[in-house]
Amino acid sequence: MELLLDRLSKRYGAKAAVDNVSAALGPGMHALLGANGAGKTTLMRMLCGILEPDSGSVSLDGGDIFTLGPEYRNLLGYLPQDFGYYPGYTAGEFMLYIAALKGLPRSVAARRSAALLETVGLSKNAKQKIKTFSGGMKRRLGIAQALLNRPEILILDEPTAGLDPKERVRLRNLLSELANDRLVLLSTHIVSDVESAADRVLLMKAGGILLDGSPEALASQAEGKVWEVPVEEKRVPEWESRFNVANLRRESGRLYLRVISDESPCPEAIPSRPTLEDIYLYFFPTDKED
Repeated sequence: MELLLDRLSKRYGAKAAVDNVSAALGPGMHALLGANGAGKTTLMRMLCGILEPDSGSVSLDGGDIFTLGPEYRNLLGYLPQDFGYYPGYTAGEFMLYIAALKGLPRSVAARRSAALLETVGLSKNAKQKIKTFSGGMKRRLGIAQALLNRPEILILDEPTAGLDPKERVRLRNLLSELANDRLVLLSTHIVSDVESAADRVLLMKAGGILLDGSPEALASQAEGKVWEVPVEEKRVPEWESRFNVANLRRESGRLYLRVISDESPCPEAIPSRPTLEDIYLYFFPTDKED
């Protein structure tokens, strides 16, 4: 199975939300990584057939997804960033409702709904109203409804947004399991969501793909750009105003800044092994697109 993106573009007025994006996606865990506004949601909506591109195409095994129509949608599971639900429904009722919309026979729907609620750790909450759920529980319910039709392609827009660290780890582990036998594509601006789980990362900025490869391959692009610098505490604000500072640490009573810079920022700077977060911060020194 191969989902082929061929020179996809989408504009809103003068702004190019997605700009000439090409990629071939197969089974496994793929991540779109980029700051808010990078074009991730627009790209995903085109891959789901919700938005038509201004130019370019999306095809599955050689067939255009808009031509395939229902045949493609039957293979697709989608969790949008703003997951819509009926707060007065219980989790079980909501799953049966979504199953009906997807055309599942009632006997199949009941069995599959129960199994998926078990998979996402919500079986004990099946009779609980969704309005009482935590953010993490709602996102897990969103994953469950996206899996009702046993999709071969699972597309998830910011699935860990708003979750606490424990919920994020649990959800990442679930997605890693699901990626064993299907194509999983998730978008995020949280580096830790993809650093340990993704097989492949596509780094997006201003609607385009800047880098494409494994987390390790992308991290290596920051080689020679990451430095540890010993500084006096009173000079930290000065350094933060002049340089791209990733973090600070204390060791043996000394303070060290992790600085991302094309050149050594001072004679005392020590080269440091880069991480995926470093290459992200190299391209996104703030958490927002220009």
